[in-house]
Amino acid sequence: MTQTERDMSAPPYDLLPASGGVGPFLCSSPHSGRYYPVAFKRASQLDGTMLRRSEDCYVDELFAHAPSYGVPLLKAVYPRAYVDLNRLETELDPLLIRDPLPSYATSESERVMAGLGTIARVVAVGVPIYSHPLSLDEVMARIAHIYRPYHQALNHLLTKAQTHFGWCALIDCHSMPSHIVRPTVDMPDKSWDADIVLGDRFGTSCDPRLTDLAEELLTGLGYKVMRNSPYAGGHCTRHYGAPANGRHALQIEINRALYMNEQSLEKTAGFSTLRKDMGHLIKGLSQLDLSTDQQLAAE
Repeated sequence: MTQTERDMSAPPYDLLPASGGVGPFLCSSPHSGRYYPVAFKRASQLDGTMLRRSEDCYVDELFAHAPSYGVPLLKAVYPRAYVDLNRLETELDPLLIRDPLPSYATSESERVMAGLGTIARVVAVGVPIYSHPLSLDEVMARIAHIYRPYHQALNHLLTKAQTHFGWCALIDCHSMPSHIVRPTVDMPDKSWDADIVLGDRFGTSCDPRLTDLAEELLTGLGYKVMRNSPYAGGHCTRHYGAPANGRHALQIEINRALYMNEQSLEKTAGFSTLRKDMGHLIKGLSQLDLSTDQQLAAE
């Protein structure tokens, strides 16, 4: 077994199946993985805590009640700093990869230029991960063994639900820092006054009834909710959200200050309450029926 094979010996994802009947909803947590391969840690110039700055810490645990409401939970095993599942497969970084990039690479995207492509060059706070560039072979191995299997599983679960119910809905689960730093976007640094941001690509990735109900449930629980700012939804929301075709996708960003210490990365007393509330959210969403045409429903 090669070192690369040893590094990727863990499964590419973990699936918590729904208990009882499975409905049309699916929860996905693509950024909460925390298996850091030994060689990756050795290749990094950062300590373990700094490497985890990109991680959506404990988000998979926040949505752990979803399966009890008929909603499977698909979650990453490997961390976002190792391979980012919420990016296009083609977002390859020429400043990180020492070999010529394939012709299909989208290396000029804003995310790649910020160092946050499919294989990140920096952690979310903008600090470089590696002391040396990577080979294209190593990058493609991560994509082949982790990225593609995750998305194959995600697509399979959604397709299965849609085949049975006529429609399906992805709830893409994330966390956000309480202090938003966007160095490559024309936005001043500021503390964001929102507990939760709902992203539906400005109404294009899901039926508005889904976003409306999510906001209603969350505000009813006392959370301050914003829509599409500063996060409108990433690759998963954009790629899997096609409401005209019966596929809906809604991204949920949770303010980390609600449940964890952002410096030590330890859970705080708010974690258990937030987890209970996310269970309430998923329970409420799971009762929504999007099989009826929006216009007919309005009539």
